[in-house]
Amino acid sequence: MPRILGVDIPKEKRIEASLPYIYGIGPARSRVILKQANIDINRRAKDLSDEEIARLTSIIQNNYITEGDLRREISENIKRHVSIGTYRGIRHRRGLPVRGQRTRTNSRTRKGRKPVVGQKIKKV
Repeated sequence: MPRILGVDIPKEKRIEASLPYIYGIGPARSRVILKQANIDINRRAKDLSDEEIARLTSIIQNNYITEGDLRREISENIKRHVSIGTYRGIRHRRGLPVRGQRTRTNSRTRKGRKPVVGQKIKKV
């Protein structure tokens, strides 16, 4: 398995589909990186040479924020919103949807399971 920035990318997939396994790189950015590195998007990850992997790694490190740094930056932004008490920060603190979605119905991912109200016990 090729290893780029501490992430094992799948070797059997095309390199275009393997790069998005790195946090902070999606399909579109993957194509841009491969174009910069002058690597064919249809090549398999296992077919890359060490020199090509080094080229990819240097391009990603120099031009993009990925993995731990990106996760840290996002969590700092959320903490900042929470601490200054913005609307977004309050929604984060309460565990509700942040981007204006409705909450009367839906939003179960953020709110969790529905609370059980007044469960009756059968008398025998």
